[in-house]
Amino acid sequence: MRIGWADLVRGILVWTGLTTAVAVPVAAAAASPLLAWREPIYIAAGFTGVIALALLLFQPLLAGGYLPGLPALKGQRVHRLVGGVLVAAVILHVAGLWVTSPPDVIDALLFRSPTPFSFWGVVAMWAVFASALMAASRRRWRRHPHAWRLGHTVLAAVIVVGSVVHALLIEGTMETKSKAILCGLLIAATIMAVAKMRGWTIRARRDS
Repeated sequence: MRIGWADLVRGILVWTGLTTAVAVPVAAAAASPLLAWREPIYIAAGFTGVIALALLLFQPLLAGGYLPGLPALKGQRVHRLVGGVLVAAVILHVAGLWVTSPPDVIDALLFRSPTPFSFWGVVAMWAVFASALMAASRRRWRRHPHAWRLGHTVLAAVIVVGSVVHALLIEGTMETKSKAILCGLLIAATIMAVAKMRGWTIRARRDS
């Protein structure tokens, strides 16, 4: 299949913008002066959270087939792969925080932490695990594809909202402006993907 100049330029612009949106906040977090006196495990735990937030931006774009060079089928395969990486990143994030401060993690998991961002982080965490379980059991939902898609989409929305609020409430290593831009792009990408999938569902019901 031959690719035209317009598609090539669009692909370069999209990937450049996406890479910049992800790289800038990660680089800013790496250069944060707040890391100077932190333990290596705490720094690693924090960075897995930053990377998870950055990777999350790719998920709705992959699911919706918006990324150049990764149409729907290929995009969905990469979507599943990135989902597995996200699960691992969340586990490492929580495990690292557990090593540095078990009482704080216990309070967060039991929803009794005095810090509001902990609540949203835990909600997003459980939604990530539930979404991964749904993805792993997709074959069992063959007779109810619409129900599976609806459940997975709702969980994805919970993950995005929880992760964004969690990140914005934390005054930590992430630079404020680049973090806000990343979160804004994540919300916009999620809305686009949900709207597109809703259109697919409506058309599928009309055809059935």
